[in-house]
Amino acid sequence: MKRRQFLTTAAYGVGAAWLGSNFTRRAWAIPELSKKFSAADSVTLGSTGIKTSRLAMGTGTVGVGHHSHQTALGVKGLSDLLLNGYDQGLRFFDAADSYGSHPHVAEALKHVQRDKVTVLSKSWARDPAGMRADIERFRKELGTEYIDVLLMHCLTEGDWTERYKGVMDVLSEAKQKGVIRAHGCSCHSIEALQAAAKSPWVEVDLARINPTGASMDASPDVVLPVLKQMKASGKAVIGMKILGAGVLRERQDECLKYALGLGVLDAFTIGAENRNEQDDLIKRIAAA
Repeated sequence: MKRRQFLTTAAYGVGAAWLGSNFTRRAWAIPELSKKFSAADSVTLGSTGIKTSRLAMGTGTVGVGHHSHQTALGVKGLSDLLLNGYDQGLRFFDAADSYGSHPHVAEALKHVQRDKVTVLSKSWARDPAGMRADIERFRKELGTEYIDVLLMHCLTEGDWTERYKGVMDVLSEAKQKGVIRAHGCSCHSIEALQAAAKSPWVEVDLARINPTGASMDASPDVVLPVLKQMKASGKAVIGMKILGAGVLRERQDECLKYALGLGVLDAFTIGAENRNEQDDLIKRIAAA
């Protein structure tokens, strides 16, 4: 089993175990929302100055080995799905090398004004040379001169800010040159998340959050204070696993209300697999 597959399976198992032991006896803390929300709401990502839509269009449901449920649609199929979202005000394309979704995003970018969309991608590079190579390759694959947000993907080590400082320096240099606009990380352990919260280098964090702890780094009671710390320090906090990697698919309305009511997420990403799902998701957010 590849490392990415192992991490995904392990994380899913931990989330499912927490869900199984707590779901039936723990009440969901679903807030009553005090205002209306829209998937197309214009939001600013932390202190980066980047403005985009509240909902990001994920392209990596079960994204591993340069493949995902979304990329299975083909370049035109996924591009059309992204453009369907764009036509409804969604301006946030969430890609990654491990999803294999760069060509699909590149095709969509041919049909929109580049500065009207936010392109986020993620690299598994763990050494400076690898990150430099990824930045150049990603730009070519995406067909763009710059990447709005580039993250170190799937960090699990509690000491990653020391261990991978060379990689962080490469991303800082790329930002200075205007090749990327903001840098940060996606975290897949509570230790990595806590390190990200403490690091002034992190501008954007992609964090797993939902009401039950399914496919999360720890229970919501443990994760939320860390996300609040990030938010208070000016970091952009983008939620993922809002539906618990599909475990909570039948509880979408509760999950969306939870994410919207936290007051800590600048945006969140969900990967629709077809136009009907995407349209339904947009409607559910508006109805929340």
